[in-house]
Amino acid sequence: MENNKEMKNWLNAFNLSHPLVIAGPCSAETEDQVLKIAHDLKNSDVSVYRAGIWKPRTRPGMFEGVGAIGLKWLEKVKKETGLLTATEVANANHVKLAIDHNIDVLWIGARSTVSPFIVQEIADALNSTDKIVLVKNPVNPDLSLWLGGIERLNSANIKNLGVIHRGFSTYEQTKYRNNPEWQLPIELQNKFPDLPLICDPSHISGRRDILQDISQTALDLNFDGLMIETHINPDKAWSDAAQQIKPEVLIKMMNNLKMRKITNEEVDFKNSLNTLRTQIDVIDQGLLDTLGKRMKVAIEIGNLKKKKNVAVLQTKRWNEILGKMILEGEEKGLSEEFILRMFKAIHQESINHQKKVINS
Repeated sequence: MENNKEMKNWLNAFNLSHPLVIAGPCSAETEDQVLKIAHDLKNSDVSVYRAGIWKPRTRPGMFEGVGAIGLKWLEKVKKETGLLTATEVANANHVKLAIDHNIDVLWIGARSTVSPFIVQEIADALNSTDKIVLVKNPVNPDLSLWLGGIERLNSANIKNLGVIHRGFSTYEQTKYRNNPEWQLPIELQNKFPDLPLICDPSHISGRRDILQDISQTALDLNFDGLMIETHINPDKAWSDAAQQIKPEVLIKMMNNLKMRKITNEEVDFKNSLNTLRTQIDVIDQGLLDTLGKRMKVAIEIGNLKKKKNVAVLQTKRWNEILGKMILEGEEKGLSEEFILRMFKAIHQESINHQKKVINS
């Protein structure tokens, strides 16, 4: 897929002085619930009202959405508030029903993006549509799979495309519901800077208390908008209760977010610098996480050496690693001096950890 500045035409058509905001409940539950939330958001910075009509659930027996009747509720939302409407589609029948009910924005969920067959079915059903179509990242951190979904839609002559970053599943315990892995959307953004990029902080966080921090990070990384879940009674929501916030809380949060506007060259420079620095902060955090994991492995090696009465320092192995890292570092534009300093420090820290284990 070639980069094309026309990709942002649909986003520019909103003519906003702030990032695009897509908001609404995780699931449409009742007509009253859907309309009450929509009216609470009517005079805010929200431009698109979202609601899940069909809900792909991890296990059977969970609430899986109200189905097509909810599309009629979204039609009422548009008529009564003027907000555009959005919902998730997972097959050709969903696409047909959504188009028949004049839904403006369709998104493909993370569970669907992982399957090229599902994405192709949706692409065929949407062929040449002028609807806005957004692709959430796949559940697993696979940039090629994400791009593959976009390319299938692009090949179906769907021009109004964009992507949603909702984080990635991991077997490790973290403070997130879905680990953001910010380097992946950053890489996608670098490859296709004109492809609209929306952040879904609700699914990244899985909880309310870090929602604003994630949203601010996304804006600092130059994302084009946010998709946030909001509910009139979040604790009683039929799905994803912990990550939804009340409409008034959402409006307050949007007011508190720092929207970086470009008004002159000096501001443009500061915004660009802030975006790059935020990227570095994200990468640095990743480096610390990786180093922490490496030291845990070093401790396991220390336990093994203690059990078998083996010396901590293995000179032959160390020299082999160092030589390999110098060569690979040069390929990435890193000097030999830097590689030596960095890996000597890492190696010494590993030895310190192993010594503690052996001497304990």
